[in-house]
Amino acid sequence: MAMSFVPRAAFPSLAHLPRSYFLGHHKSGLQKMKTLLSSIDLVIECRDYRVPLTSRNPLFEESLEGKERLVLYTKRDLGGRDTKNEEIIAKWHAPTPTMFVRNGNDEGSEASRRKSVGKLLDFLREHAQQRWKLVGHRIIVVGMPNVGKSTLLNALRAHGIGKGKVAKTGAQPGVTRKIGSGVKIIPSEDDAASMDETSKKRYKGVGGGVYLVDTPGVFIPYVPDAEAMMKLALCGSVKDSIIPPVMLADYLLYHMNLIDPTLYAEYVPGPTNDIVELLEGIARKTGRLGKGGKADTEGTALWMIQKWRTGNLGAFLLDKVSEEGLEVSKLAEKERVPSISQARKAQREMRRERSKMRGQA
Repeated sequence: MAMSFVPRAAFPSLAHLPRSYFLGHHKSGLQKMKTLLSSIDLVIECRDYRVPLTSRNPLFEESLEGKERLVLYTKRDLGGRDTKNEEIIAKWHAPTPTMFVRNGNDEGSEASRRKSVGKLLDFLREHAQQRWKLVGHRIIVVGMPNVGKSTLLNALRAHGIGKGKVAKTGAQPGVTRKIGSGVKIIPSEDDAASMDETSKKRYKGVGGGVYLVDTPGVFIPYVPDAEAMMKLALCGSVKDSIIPPVMLADYLLYHMNLIDPTLYAEYVPGPTNDIVELLEGIARKTGRLGKGGKADTEGTALWMIQKWRTGNLGAFLLDKVSEEGLEVSKLAEKERVPSISQARKAQREMRRERSKMRGQA
């Protein structure tokens, strides 16, 4: 009788993994955000729903302290159908409001995306109506790289005032490098004056309208947990060249096996813990073969990762959600996070180690 499949209980040690992606435009963007705070009425902090704990950046809580905040989880549909996770996550942040928006990658995608964006617009409109300003209500959106801020801005603008895209988006982080000027996402009372009676009532008291300020993604200066770096890389918060694609695909395979090994059943005869076996199976199935019919493992790994990022290879969380999850994460963070100088020293040591390894190759 064939032995039953046993997934790996833990991922191998990642001692030499890069632990930082804090770039120059991240630092300057954060400094510029601080200078804008006096003119900002609300901060929307975006986090990736697939990594609700790992995509939290303490820098925002420190730098934007004192401002009203909405915690917004993007890519909700890429994290599975379990609504209990939403309830627990909302409890983490209470009394700070928490909302979830969808990218539109599941069944009824466009309708579900528009509904979630509509709920967010209603929240922002009511927030502005409670704080009437002739010059308009200004909101700043912040978050880790590639968490979906620019996509959100475009969706709010399209749904709110029926205008086209204003922010560039991309599969890799770093598309937005500067803080933009405010973009109108909700019409002013003057705009509504020429609309129908329903719209006039809807936007009464909104003042000069609502404007959203897009910002560059800001990474954590140092990631003390190597597995957290893998999660962020898998979700696209760092460039795909930072961590070897095959290693990243292997980490994805590790999670898929814990969730549901049948997610990749069309590519191999049965469940496997061997990433090379899976990549070769995918390469044969999708035609990603090089000279002599040899599998292009790196290219196939990137394809596999991107397929998961778009929800076409399973939708699930990489972080474990529990009632005490956020507090446990914060305590662990205090114990593990070194000072900036220690972080820089650790980065120099890792760079030296990688250079030594390249020299021996």
